[in-house]
Amino acid sequence: MSVLSSYRRLFALTGPLYVVVAFVARLPMAMSQMGILLLVAEVSGSYGGGGAAAGAFAVVNALASPLAGALTDRIGQRPVLLVQSVGGALALLALVVLSGQDVPWQLLAVVSGVAGVFVPQVGTLARVRWRELTRAKGGQGFKLLSTAFSYEGAADEASFVLGPAIVGTTAAVVSPAGALLLAAGGLAVFATWFALHPTVALVRGHRGVRDGAGGRVGPLLLGLAAGQLLVGAIFGSVQAGTTALATVAGEPGLAGLLHAVLGIGSVVAGLAIVVLPERFRLADRLPVFAGGLAVLTVPLLAVHSLGTLAAVLLVLGLAVAPYMITIFSACERVVDPSRLGAAMMVLAAATSLGYALGSSTAGRLADVGSYPFAYRVTIAAGTAALLLSLVLRTALHRRRRRMGEKS
Repeated sequence: MSVLSSYRRLFALTGPLYVVVAFVARLPMAMSQMGILLLVAEVSGSYGGGGAAAGAFAVVNALASPLAGALTDRIGQRPVLLVQSVGGALALLALVVLSGQDVPWQLLAVVSGVAGVFVPQVGTLARVRWRELTRAKGGQGFKLLSTAFSYEGAADEASFVLGPAIVGTTAAVVSPAGALLLAAGGLAVFATWFALHPTVALVRGHRGVRDGAGGRVGPLLLGLAAGQLLVGAIFGSVQAGTTALATVAGEPGLAGLLHAVLGIGSVVAGLAIVVLPERFRLADRLPVFAGGLAVLTVPLLAVHSLGTLAAVLLVLGLAVAPYMITIFSACERVVDPSRLGAAMMVLAAATSLGYALGSSTAGRLADVGSYPFAYRVTIAAGTAALLLSLVLRTALHRRRRRMGEKS
């Protein structure tokens, strides 16, 4: 089956409107962190203040998201999303209003953290809905769900390319405050729309947790989360190294565009992964794609120009989305449906924490030895992902044999 026909069959389950709404609803998450950084840096005159405020948003969101996911498992997505959409929009609006007053940046960082509590991880919740949408399709359900997870992985990557681009353009044409207001408006309209869409009725709350989830899922979920933490570290260290190289080259403004090249390659590969045969099981895919990460990060040590860096990042991106899609797909196979929302949020939170860890570590190393030192963090994370994937492959195969599942 061709790539296009696979996606046509998938989108026929919901109609194109849902796909558009779910994609646009995730953009405020991708826009908020950079928007906060630019706004607080502008009004405080300190990039350190802007970075602290953006970091507060990211860290608090990473810690709060699993709790929100667990709540959606218990009472359903609609009430949680409605509170998050309204609360997140109001928090971002409050940040813009306070930024126009004579307040210390530390207060703006606290409000940014409050926004992090509320801004929802729409892409993660959309994955949970796709599981329910494909369940009634019998033998075709596995293929459709694999297609759905491929799309969601690519959509997340595309949002984290498009979101910062929208913020940068709006900040340049209007102001950083205007960019953050746009993110708040997107939350209020599209995240609320996503919360009210009829597909939300498919994801009902589970007052109790069913048995039979498949044995010792806890350690396996932690292993999958560690895999996501490592890919987050790759993202963060690449951004730090790319910023350092662009600055050395006298083109610091190109850092964001170069980092987006990584996302472009990832989107392409994520959309194309649906052509892989079902007999190529998730457990076997993981070390293949992790091996791609490990191998394709090594050329970063030989990069000394922006043109070469763009080519290396484009190729590296081809391994990123398939790796992440495989981890999220494996999570869906091993976690009880009554806990799936929380489990998916754990993976998303691990990615964010890995990003912060990779960015901060690589940034400090870049201060010592410039961009080559930063990229060593990227290579170390890729190598660790490969080693971890070999352990996870064994665990996933063992679980499949025990449960008699196709995964």
